[in-house]
Amino acid sequence: MGIQLPEKAKHLKKLKKNGFMVPDFIYLPAQDFKNEHFDALNSFLDKHRESYKVIARSAHPLESNFKGGTFDSIDTYADTGGIKYARNKMIKIAKTSKRLAIRRQQMFNGAPQIDLDEMGIIVMPFVDGSNVMAKMIGDHWEFGYCRDRSRKVQTEPHITNVPHDRKLLDLSQQIQQTLGFKCEIEYIISTDGQIHVVQAKDISGIETLEEKEGERSVQLDGIRRIRKRRNYRERPVYVMDNKSFYIDVISQCEIITQEGCDTEAELDQVLLKIDAYEQELEAFALRHQRFAVLGFFIQATGEIFQIANHYLDDMPELQKRLSKALHNNLYKIDIFLAEADTLIAKDKFRINLCSHDAYGIDSVRNPVWSAYWNVDRHEEMVKEFKSLGFKTGDTIGVDINPDGRPTISRH
Repeated sequence: MGIQLPEKAKHLKKLKKNGFMVPDFIYLPAQDFKNEHFDALNSFLDKHRESYKVIARSAHPLESNFKGGTFDSIDTYADTGGIKYARNKMIKIAKTSKRLAIRRQQMFNGAPQIDLDEMGIIVMPFVDGSNVMAKMIGDHWEFGYCRDRSRKVQTEPHITNVPHDRKLLDLSQQIQQTLGFKCEIEYIISTDGQIHVVQAKDISGIETLEEKEGERSVQLDGIRRIRKRRNYRERPVYVMDNKSFYIDVISQCEIITQEGCDTEAELDQVLLKIDAYEQELEAFALRHQRFAVLGFFIQATGEIFQIANHYLDDMPELQKRLSKALHNNLYKIDIFLAEADTLIAKDKFRINLCSHDAYGIDSVRNPVWSAYWNVDRHEEMVKEFKSLGFKTGDTIGVDINPDGRPTISRH
């Protein structure tokens, strides 16, 4: 019985067969990894020994049911060990830092339950260059350009209806016609100007529209976003104040250092507090499909983190457990922040956009916004938000005026 190709491999195979410039590739199902069947892979890699590295792209049989970018592509060495490493890393990322993103899609978007051990892999030679994503929105094509990491001077990701090369438009129209459905196409433009097709995703079932208005507000200094079609959105908000959280941890550590204290029992209370905070973040993310984070203190200052982290240095065993929990907590906070589509904080903080976040099909309806106030106004802004009673669970409006300045209002 032939191997059932996942959508990603099937579309690439069809495009390659029809003469499009698709890099040479091989699809490896999960079975090949379970049975250590790497003859075909080794033959493929032998043809590409000039590449000291290849790119391994996720190709799970159920991947097309999830948002683009949910599963990873990883640069790795052009040998069997490198491919096995990349696949193991993909699965590990999906089970850890992407676990919340996967659960949210299952809860809110009807994505299926998934056995990550069934992860297949597409391997292709690494093409050095810049990423461009193309798709048809309404009656026009748009092209999203990602940073070219090979260049010293870089530009922010941006969207345009006029590609740098007319061929990109013609190519996109031909690809859509060949596949027979509306699709999102990912290209790599190599350093010599060649346009390589590396992915095509069926987006014919995804529609795009949205929004509304508000009051009781605070004006900020600016906003970062790629799409500028709409200037208003409403979101449930999580108010993040990690400074208060660390002060609470330090207060409880102070009790531990007092004479006659049951140190083990008190440390357990601190660890329970940290765990409860992480559970609260995950529960909020699973309650709301789209949400904002209002950051009073997203990262506690280096000093306060160090105080909390080293408060129990005179008790090495306890300090080791506390330090591990606090570092893991930073990781959990980062995972939570990655699920927000609206970040409101001082200018120092912004959401780091990968190509799918910046201009993937899922960003058309819900683009990522980073609204900010200037760093020198931080204390004043936090005070103003607190005086107006902004709290976790409120619905807020973000309204962007013609000058690009957002106003945040609480409903």
